[in-house]
Amino acid sequence: MGVKAEGSVKVIRTETVANLDLLVPPFDVGSVFCYKKSHESTDVTTMVDALKASLSKALTLFYPLAGEIVRNSAGEPEIHCNNKGVDFIVAAAEVKLHELNFHYPHVSFEGKMVPKRSHGVLAIQVTTLKCGGMVIACMFDHRVTDGYSTNMFVSSWANMTRSQPPSFLPSFRRSVLNARHPTLYAPSIANMFLSVSNLPSLQTDKRCESNDLDHQDFNISRMYYMEGDQLKRLQLSASENGWQRSKLVSFTSFLWKITAKFMEDSGHVDHICNIAVAVDGRRRLSEGEGVEKENLMAAHFGNVLSIPFGRIQAKDLKDMPLSSVATKVHKFLKSAANKEHFLDLIDWVEDQRPRQLMSRPFAGTEKAVSIMVSSGQCFSIMDKMDFGWGKLVFGSCYVPMTRRDCYVMTMASPVKVDDWVVYMHLPRKHLNYMETHASHLFKPLTTAYLKL
Repeated sequence: MGVKAEGSVKVIRTETVANLDLLVPPFDVGSVFCYKKSHESTDVTTMVDALKASLSKALTLFYPLAGEIVRNSAGEPEIHCNNKGVDFIVAAAEVKLHELNFHYPHVSFEGKMVPKRSHGVLAIQVTTLKCGGMVIACMFDHRVTDGYSTNMFVSSWANMTRSQPPSFLPSFRRSVLNARHPTLYAPSIANMFLSVSNLPSLQTDKRCESNDLDHQDFNISRMYYMEGDQLKRLQLSASENGWQRSKLVSFTSFLWKITAKFMEDSGHVDHICNIAVAVDGRRRLSEGEGVEKENLMAAHFGNVLSIPFGRIQAKDLKDMPLSSVATKVHKFLKSAANKEHFLDLIDWVEDQRPRQLMSRPFAGTEKAVSIMVSSGQCFSIMDKMDFGWGKLVFGSCYVPMTRRDCYVMTMASPVKVDDWVVYMHLPRKHLNYMETHASHLFKPLTTAYLKL
């Protein structure tokens, strides 16, 4: 594989990090977009030049992505657009699209098709394939952008490459996340997050003790295909007494329960099992505020997330009926999926400044396994990421190997509406256990499932 650095795109402006951005640790999160060979006769050089030209225009709108994170006088992170720009790398791989190993994404993508963010907020790599296909990969500093904002940027960049208007005009009006005066919040908020000055880093080679059952068993990434019929059966098992649980709640409950069984079989039944689910607050914060506020929140660029979670000892969780587990997941999710929770959270964060903050399960303060679950179904990326040479055939998040936290994202199948693709970044032994004990659910993702 040949790799050539193509310089940077530069935009000059300054911006401060908003209130809820301060809840996000300093780690990276990536996105990967795969395309088949274009039916048109456009050559690679023309395509790359078009991507670079439109990227410059897109960064004029999404200008924080062209900066870098610095510390202000109070020690808080701020975005400083200091003419560093965005790294843009062009690569060529001697492999065909259908030969990529999607089940083991770190084998196909890590250090090959996904860029390493060496500085700044964003790095981009465009890799041409032997078959004429292409992979576009982005690596973001999570303190600046959540999944919703990433979708805003990439879909707008794609539109602008096709000489179309951006799909979003981003808003950076930080006042929408201003705290109330005086601040007011329920005591439960302080149980969700910690204000700690010396938190262990999640991006170092030493793993966070909270997930460290085996110091040699570092996290790896795998992707699975989940068939709709299996998801419906799981949903049925998770529902009871006339209450139908969502697919996300049902999946999260199963993941929580099988993790407890893995802990028992690993000799750690006395450990705590934490399961957290990311909740977007944009729609919640605009509830009852009128169309103008709804539009403003829908366009807000940054992090607008809360991380409710459940915690149970593995020995108490492992034999619990799935429907009972689902009731617990539904309860902690419901507690955060409302306007008042996010208003309380904003106020609490304001009162903690400038202290460093962390979601409690991932702070490394107890012997536990902690998993973050995020839902990507709402992004509908398959119809939005067309750069002008054909529709996206597969897209996924990507977690770099340097991250030691446990992360799971569910995504819609690109070929069948009721099916899922699930990305997992967990310890190898944990993944092997689930493949062995739940092979009916977690089928290794292959190109056959993606119809490549």
